[in-house]
Amino acid sequence: MKAVRSVLALALLQGLIACSTVGPDYHVPASAALNKPAAQAGFAGANDPAVSIAPVPDQWWQLYNDPTLNQLVQEALVHNADLRVADANLRKAIALQNQVDAERDIDAKVGLAAKRAQEAGEQFLLTEKLPVINEGDFGISLAYQIDLFGKLKRGEEAADANTQASLAALDLARVNVAVQTVRAYVQGCSAAHEYAVAQHELDLQDQTVGIAQRLLKAGRGRDTDVIRAQAQSDLLRANMPKYQAEQDVARFRLAVMLGKAPQELAPLDCKIEPALAQALPVGDGTALLKRRPDIRQAERELAGATAKIGIATAELYPSIAIGASAGLTGVIADMPSSPTARWGFGPLLSWDIPGAGAHARLRASEAGADGALAHFDSVVLNALRETESALTTYTHDLQRNADLRSARDKAHIVAQQNAQLYKAGRSPYLTSLDATRTLANADSALAASDSQLAQDQINLFMALGGGWQNSPAVAQIHATERAADKDKAPANAE
Repeated sequence: MKAVRSVLALALLQGLIACSTVGPDYHVPASAALNKPAAQAGFAGANDPAVSIAPVPDQWWQLYNDPTLNQLVQEALVHNADLRVADANLRKAIALQNQVDAERDIDAKVGLAAKRAQEAGEQFLLTEKLPVINEGDFGISLAYQIDLFGKLKRGEEAADANTQASLAALDLARVNVAVQTVRAYVQGCSAAHEYAVAQHELDLQDQTVGIAQRLLKAGRGRDTDVIRAQAQSDLLRANMPKYQAEQDVARFRLAVMLGKAPQELAPLDCKIEPALAQALPVGDGTALLKRRPDIRQAERELAGATAKIGIATAELYPSIAIGASAGLTGVIADMPSSPTARWGFGPLLSWDIPGAGAHARLRASEAGADGALAHFDSVVLNALRETESALTTYTHDLQRNADLRSARDKAHIVAQQNAQLYKAGRSPYLTSLDATRTLANADSALAASDSQLAQDQINLFMALGGGWQNSPAVAQIHATERAADKDKAPANAE
């Protein structure tokens, strides 16, 4: 009957745990920026025909329909060194979470000791000297901590939130790797495009030099016309090394994103920036706030900071453990006779009476939660700002690009007409030269605008926060975590 009463008392004590957890229960505060109606609304610049409110695809880079780009991104998502760091941090967080979860398990200890010693007689209230003997001690002890005030529960909540924050950090690293890989590829393509434009203008100018030289030989031109034409060619030729260097730098950057040394990646076979075949999908504010990993990371950090308030509060109260022990202690020669047997069973209550330090830790935890909320709000607001800024920059650069294209087309017509008039001797060379310079400047400005437009698209995709979904690395980590939990379950059951 005594054993039954002990079990019932233990069950009753455990039943009190759920209703005695101290500290605040976590929920996203109603005052958080995430809950503001304006944060959930559509984007101000989403009415432009160049964008749509369609959902952002998980693998947004596939919208470019560029097989080479798709292959490079997939390779980077497997071999990038920054992703390996984030992956290791996540696995560390999972291990720490399992360590916290293990605190609910029964703590078992086995001890074995042997020594030859002479004990002091007075500790046994004897006045004579005791003989030298061989002493031994063997024992097994079991202990189980009763989570009466929810310290273990809050610890599990904090560890779980930390793991989820680490997972969000891995997702964020995946977004950055995808963006930087696409950016390096596009920069290489843009440099090749601008090089081709500059080379075309140089070829045209070299033709102009040839015309000037022929006219001079025919007695219809002047030396200054030839020199001016050659000077313009030299100016155009001076820009060529810059574009070649930009191609090399983009290739080196791309190699690092793929986890390779710079010289391991062959030159890119790309002549022009990849272009979207459809309006750029941006979704709305609600989808953005759910999709961006940095927002999810900040929210999980807030959850962990809230749980730490409960941990600090629980430290103000006593801790209770139920323990049992059995063993043998005595002269080794007498073991395992009944005089050497020992056992014990019962609760252990310990309480470090809270002082100024304990209350200071509680206030520090509360301040930490306030700081985490402020950081969460900051991340949300910055996500909205980045998206709106990238969106308005993209739409306005689109208009600028259209105007530059129109100007280039007109400059091309004027340059052709003036070249024909000069060749026929009906127009002075300076007029033809000015027209050629205007065309060269228009072509260069349009090529630079095409490059900037491609970067604007990447910046907008980055602000939208897609590209972390369907990660093989994350799937493998989740599978490993589930396997670890499955292996641990039978031990807990026992």
